Amino acid sequence: MTDARPGFAPILESAQAAELRPLLARDAQLVGLDLGDRTIGMAISDGRRRIASPLTTVRRKKFRADVDRMLEALEGRTVGGWVLGLPVNMTGDEGPRCQSTRAFARNFARLTQAPILLWDERLSTVAAERALLEADASRRRRAEVIDAVAAAYILQGALDRLSALEPEDE
Repeated sequence: MTDARPGFAPILESAQAAELRPLLARDAQLVGLDLGDRTIGMAISDGRRRIASPLTTVRRKKFRADVDRMLEALEGRTVGGWVLGLPVNMTGDEGPRCQSTRAFARNFARLTQAPILLWDERLSTVAAERALLEADASRRRRAEVIDAVAAAYILQGALDRLSALEPEDE
């Protein structure tokens, strides 16, 4: 379902990834978000939207303060869109965490013109934890970066899908 209210950023579902491409300015970066109860992991793409990199983790307080800190972390970057991890259950059902993410997206859409893509994030945190373990990161270091790394996994999934949708001659 595309949310196309005037003055609000469009909110797209994972299956609508193809609709995101024409909304993105050339060389604009995508930002991935992993929304947790206490933190928001952030990741950023390169300008060609091929590679996702962990950026930072924001400690959650109140919605507007969280958004302000997110925007501070992105200062000087050209953000063309947002990819929010949608924590769908393994069965495909949506629980309270999905409702919370959708509410965040609706509120955030009032503050940005950049499109928002809700991306199925199943197993992203598991994959991030595994990668950090393989990198032999200490428990403390893993705790510091896990949310940003999970955001990078979420964003990379969306980037890979967008790349697969591109015509061969681009």
